[in-house]
Amino acid sequence: MGLFNRLIAKVRGTSTASALDWREIEVELLASDLGPHLVGELLEAAKKMRGEDAEGAIKEILRSKLSQRERALAAGGEQKVILVVGVNGTGKTTSVAKLAASLKSSGNSVMLGAADTFRAAAVAQLQTWGERINVEVVSGKEGAEPAAVAFDSAKRAGDEKCDYLIIDTAGRLHNKNDLMAELSKVKRVVEKVLPITEVLLVIDGTTGQNGLEQAKIFSEAVEVTGLIVTKLDGSARGGVALAIESALDIPIKFIGTGEGQGDFAAFEPDSYIDGLLA
Repeated sequence: MGLFNRLIAKVRGTSTASALDWREIEVELLASDLGPHLVGELLEAAKKMRGEDAEGAIKEILRSKLSQRERALAAGGEQKVILVVGVNGTGKTTSVAKLAASLKSSGNSVMLGAADTFRAAAVAQLQTWGERINVEVVSGKEGAEPAAVAFDSAKRAGDEKCDYLIIDTAGRLHNKNDLMAELSKVKRVVEKVLPITEVLLVIDGTTGQNGLEQAKIFSEAVEVTGLIVTKLDGSARGGVALAIESALDIPIKFIGTGEGQGDFAAFEPDSYIDGLLA
């Protein structure tokens, strides 16, 4: 992405760009979706730097802004439930399927719950993915209550002794109270059957500061334990990932880099930081 090339040059004193000043660098960093608070912190620290090792120093600052929380999926007991939340259009349902395929390829038994019942296409999409990756999908009748489908999924996964149940929840970002009530109900009914070990929020890496606002709202509605950031391949900015981790201390656990089943991987902080500096 090379977001910090001009900043590094400025700190080194090797920049040859005319009229290059801190304000220009600030504008460029803000355009990368890092957000004003994080950009301000970075510039304040950078102005105190001197010397050739500007890149190393900036890399350490960026790394310090990332969450220090565990990035691997929670171990839990023999059976684990992952709730996946997020607004429509982020790649949420596709991420559910890709996560299922990844876990299955590691030797786990996996089941999917199609609880995004307010969007008929989401249920059909998940069923198509289920057939493709050979994973059972539990769904309800059209317009069924999300909590009812989630409960049925948990019962089925419990009976089948599945290692992982991944539940795709409704992607509506209506008012905060409704969202909180809906997710709380899903969580409550599932936990009558099986423990929820993760709540993963899917964020579109191209949505900029909207992604940070979505993360704040969902975090207030339910305890988000990790993030899946999608479409990082198509974003020349990508700084929102760092902004969310810095602001909310929610670790990114997975990234989606394309449409294919294999375009999904565990998030590697060092590779991400290197990409920002490349």
